[in-house]
Amino acid sequence: METKKVVGFKAFDKDMKCRGFQFEVGKTYKHDGEISPCNSGFHFCENPLDVWGYYDMMDCTLAKVEATGEVKTDGNKSVTGEINITASLSMPEFIVSAVKYIIESCKSGDKVQSSSGDSAKLASSGDYAKLASSGDYAQLASSGDYAKLASSGDSAKLEVKGEKSVAANIGTSGTIKGKVGTWITLAEYNDNYECIFVKSAKIDGKRIKADTWYKLQNKKFVEAK
Repeated sequence: METKKVVGFKAFDKDMKCRGFQFEVGKTYKHDGEISPCNSGFHFCENPLDVWGYYDMMDCTLAKVEATGEVKTDGNKSVTGEINITASLSMPEFIVSAVKYIIESCKSGDKVQSSSGDSAKLASSGDYAKLASSGDYAQLASSGDYAKLASSGDSAKLEVKGEKSVAANIGTSGTIKGKVGTWITLAEYNDNYECIFVKSAKIDGKRIKADTWYKLQNKKFVEAK
């Protein structure tokens, strides 16, 4: 049993509901009875990128939460009997949170790599790898399955060669390429370097081709030369 405060992330539908329960930013909710992962209680993920395994990022609302009651964890999902919805997050804010989480809390392990400097080059060949960078001109590559790559720096390049992976690049002039089944996220900026649009999609091999570099332009995924 764990009762300390735990910061996490949670997704809802566009009406701020999860499993039919209505939530609201700034409020605290308490669950009556026992809590059990996947069964009862309020669920959340400590790693922002793990949320993508449970919700369609193209059709949801994202939030930062704080578990203030008992917490039980099963795999990458946690459940608590008391939760506070502390803040709503835009997609850029969500990705920045993911990069910060990996860099700040995942400093060791052969499946975790992170960098905050410019021109970083991170690569992994194992499954379930997590690579993150907040510096500019970073190059991230992974050949293992179930990888999670995130970058908030400018002009970064993310390449995913494994299957069932997730890659998010929300800096200016960011590009991504991956295999069929990979979820990708890119951001678009105006001439004042203000983020004006963020879009996510799954590479299907038809509308979005596999092994092809993409950028976000005019709110659409277009091939990057």
